[in-house]
Amino acid sequence: MAKILITGGAGYIGSVLVPMLLNEGHKIVVIDNFMYNQVSLLDCIYNERLTVIRGNACDEALIKYWVLRVDGVIPLAALVGVLACDKNPLLAGALNFGAILSILRDLDKNQWIIYPNTNSGYGAGQGDSMCYETSALNPISLYGQTKVRAEKCVLDSFASSVVFRLATVFGISPRMRMDLLVNDFVYRAVTDKFVVLFEAHFKRNYIHVRDVCRAFLFAMKNLKAMDKEVYNLGLSDANLSKSELCAEIKKQIPEFIYLEAPVGEDPDKRNYIVSNAKIEALGFKPEWSLQKGIAELIRGYNILRRNQFTNV
Repeated sequence: MAKILITGGAGYIGSVLVPMLLNEGHKIVVIDNFMYNQVSLLDCIYNERLTVIRGNACDEALIKYWVLRVDGVIPLAALVGVLACDKNPLLAGALNFGAILSILRDLDKNQWIIYPNTNSGYGAGQGDSMCYETSALNPISLYGQTKVRAEKCVLDSFASSVVFRLATVFGISPRMRMDLLVNDFVYRAVTDKFVVLFEAHFKRNYIHVRDVCRAFLFAMKNLKAMDKEVYNLGLSDANLSKSELCAEIKKQIPEFIYLEAPVGEDPDKRNYIVSNAKIEALGFKPEWSLQKGIAELIRGYNILRRNQFTNV
């Protein structure tokens, strides 16, 4: 069993991933600054194989101390999303890029890193052409730019490395994010019964948070086969425009109305379709369909309210 450092381990993905890894028998060290006052790992704290440290992923001394004492690293700490990064560009650079460099400086060839990039690096995409891992990267946001720079450094490092270019993540997590596109639209459908779309034809790919975590476990078990490679990670049947996404939500909430604004722009200009064939060829298949995730969100929104859960 491995000893793993997870920065940002109390966040949206981490609070789902940590229990999975503990159930597999691994020892986990989480470094998180708990900037959202989340309590998402309290139900795991009984487990003596979990160490939680309230700290900053940009603290080079702290990171070095723990990197030297683990088998591998999953760096989840990041300032995520276009709006959050534009609001605080210095922090975006320090956390999304600088903190990754700090980790890589202390990793050696006997250790590994599994890095979650975003497929927003494809930017405006290539029209209706499919984006493959070999496609040109053209990030149009500060968020995408910082993540793409970090990806290159991860692949050039001495350590074994796997990079996932994540589709837009959705689904329920103990540290919920309701500002993600699917999560947001379903919440609006449940509470407001309507949404106004900007640039409704823009497409992107989607993946459930639990399948993201399953992919991390898959990579850990297949490091030799996947070493120094990049993999798109999303649902192959969910390259959908915003209006197509709303149509899927309407199937489960018939009273939901969605309209396209005649003027105005979406600040997030991503527009692409993505192939996930590379990781599927290795045997990884998502378990959560978009429809199943929408149903989960509808149930979850009987509990959750927006003002508690956002990154912006």
